[in-house]
Amino acid sequence: MIRFAIVGTNWITDRFLEAASEIEDFQLTAVYSRTPERAAEFAARHGAAQTFSDLQKMAASDDFDAVYLASPNALHKEQAILFMNHGKHVLCEKPLASNARETEEMISAAKANGVVLMEAMKTTFLPNFKELKKHFHKIGSIRRFTASYCQYSSRYDAYRNGTVLNAFQPELSNGSLMDIGIYCIYPAVVLFGEPKAVKANGYTLSSGVDGEGTVILSYDGFEAVLMHSKISTSYAPAEIQGEDGTIVLDTIHRPERVEIRYRDGRLENISLSDPKPAMFYEAAEFVSLVKEKKQESEENTYERSLITAKIMEEARKQMGIVYPADQA
Repeated sequence: MIRFAIVGTNWITDRFLEAASEIEDFQLTAVYSRTPERAAEFAARHGAAQTFSDLQKMAASDDFDAVYLASPNALHKEQAILFMNHGKHVLCEKPLASNARETEEMISAAKANGVVLMEAMKTTFLPNFKELKKHFHKIGSIRRFTASYCQYSSRYDAYRNGTVLNAFQPELSNGSLMDIGIYCIYPAVVLFGEPKAVKANGYTLSSGVDGEGTVILSYDGFEAVLMHSKISTSYAPAEIQGEDGTIVLDTIHRPERVEIRYRDGRLENISLSDPKPAMFYEAAEFVSLVKEKKQESEENTYERSLITAKIMEEARKQMGIVYPADQA
């Protein structure tokens, strides 16, 4: 049994715990919140025995083996290293850190302490995504990859009315690219590796973060065109375009319908059934790594997380977006 603690008592943590509850070797034992009352309420709702409002005391506790971090992006590095230095395994919400330097520091801490560190990017573990490469040979030479994750944020309504919530604060290393653009970039890195060049543009809000943008990754023979937004909504599918056919995914972040459309008009459905909650597969991977005493996922590797961090940092640089974490 792997005993878990959680840091962050928001909706994403509820989703994670709902998915992880289907894993036989998962047990929630501890909850952290800055306010004891919130920690107690969340722990009671999810059946956790211990609560903490002091991270130092929590990290030193023997009541859990691993921690799921769903705190603001700007806190990921400090919190993850604190727990890893106390021998705790860390599953950290995406993005892993504010920038590449912080990502490297977290990876170094994981190696030094002999613990698991994994970025909680759910897409790469989903059955339909893992199936993709098996069909690349059918579409010939790849000539373009397009992916769009544009979802109007309910928090943008508050922004338009003069209130800047966490989602649009540079102090927390937030914005469209970090929040949902990563769902386009990380899969591109998993499918195609490190790009030869990065080009980026976007719209910067007055708060200092991006509201939307486009990232173009250059590879040998093709480009990946990736669009993201928290201030508009897109219904466009993702495509892997080849000379002989195109693989079409209904969405990039959670593909449920995947098909190949050949140049001769044939249509092949390559979708797999996906009965589990989306976050189940990442949680199962992490639990398996801890049980088998492996330090690194073969899917969400350190290298892929670092490449993704470098791409996003370069994209932000080209858009003129600088976080306080970049100047630390």
